Amino acid sequence: MKTRFLLTDLLPGLHEKDEFFDKIFHETKTWGRIWRLTLLFIFLTFIYGLVMGCYSGFLQAITAGIKVPVLFLLSLLICFPAFFIIQFILGSKMHLPQMIIIILSGFILTAAIMVSFAPIVVLFVLTGGNYYFLQLLHVAVFALAGIFGMKMVLDALKYSCEQKNVYPRTGVEVFRFWVIILAFVGIQIAWNIQPFLAEKTEGYNLFKKYKGNFYTAVIYSIQQLASHDDTVRPKNNDSQLQFFHDTTKAMK
Repeated sequence: MKTRFLLTDLLPGLHEKDEFFDKIFHETKTWGRIWRLTLLFIFLTFIYGLVMGCYSGFLQAITAGIKVPVLFLLSLLICFPAFFIIQFILGSKMHLPQMIIIILSGFILTAAIMVSFAPIVVLFVLTGGNYYFLQLLHVAVFALAGIFGMKMVLDALKYSCEQKNVYPRTGVEVFRFWVIILAFVGIQIAWNIQPFLAEKTEGYNLFKKYKGNFYTAVIYSIQQLASHDDTVRPKNNDSQLQFFHDTTKAMK
C-alpha cells in the first residue's frame, strides 16, 4: 500500500489527473515533494542514460547516465526563471513551489515513459542495431515522451485556471511557446555535451565536437540508414565484374 501511495503521489495516471492536481494545491509540505520528485527524476533519467550509452561500452553508459539528467535539469534551470516571471506578470497567483511541482511532474512522466522504452532499446542493441538507427530511435523516444510529459503540465495549468482560478488563461497559451523554447534549449545543450552513445570503432568519448548541428546530424543519420544497403551492393557488383574480366583475359 505504501509503495502504491508513493507512486500515485509522484506519478499521475491519466484517469486520476484531477485528484493529483488537487493535491498539489492543498499540500503544505511542498518542498519535501519537490525533493522527492527531483530524486525520482534523476534516478529514472540515469537508468535511461545507462541504456542509451550501453551500445558503446560500460564507461560510455555511465557517462550517458550522468549526462541525461544533467541535460534535462540544466534545460529546466535555464528556461524556468523566464517562464515563472512571465506568468507572474500575467497575473498568476500560483506559488513558486506549486509551479515547480507541476513542471517537475511533467518531467517525471517524460522520464517514466522513456524508461518504459528501455527494453525495446536493449533488444535492438543486442540484436545488432545500427548506430544510426539507434540515434534516430532515441530521438523518437525523447520526442514522444516529451509530448506526453508536457501535455500533463498543460492539463495541470488548465485545471488551475478553470477549477482553482489561480492561473491566467493567457498563461496557458504562453506555456505552449515556452515548451518550444525549452525544446530548442535542450537540443542545443545536448549537442554541446554529446556524445551520449558513440560508434563502437571510436572508443570512449567524454565530449566530442561534430560538424554541423543537431538537425543536420538527424538528416545524415536518416540518409546513412536509408543508403546502408546501397553502399554495399556496388562493391559486390564491382568485384564480380572484375572477376569476369580477369577470367575472360585468362581464357584468351
